[in-house]
Amino acid sequence: MNTRQFNLKSIRTEISSATINDDMSSDERFQNLVLRPVIKFQSDLFIEVFRNYINKHKAVFYDLVLDKRINYIENVIQKDMKLRNSMKGMIIGQFTVEEYLIYIENSSALNKRMMNIVKERLLSHIQLFEKPELLAAV
Repeated sequence: MNTRQFNLKSIRTEISSATINDDMSSDERFQNLVLRPVIKFQSDLFIEVFRNYINKHKAVFYDLVLDKRINYIENVIQKDMKLRNSMKGMIIGQFTVEEYLIYIENSSALNKRMMNIVKERLLSHIQLFEKPELLAAV
């Protein structure tokens, strides 16, 4: 195993709840073995990227009620191609060469899985997306 491959795999978070079995599709297997650990590892970075996105877009997010904030996150992840591509790059950059070769065989379906996981991760951390001055007071 080359050094890059070994190093990438060694820093990933292990997800004990991720199941692997013979009945699952290759996409689901890739999701559980590669995407989930990489996205969990990059979680803090995604949170900061999204905070920056909020601030660069006139901070309208801060004026929204909770259900509108949820819709905002879902819409941004789905429709803002610049943000999507940036986040996909943060994930793909953590792939080994072997994983990348698997990824490019079905990148469209894997991109959907990838962005759904990122969206769910942001939604599960929605409490972190408050006005900076409110977080500083805590």
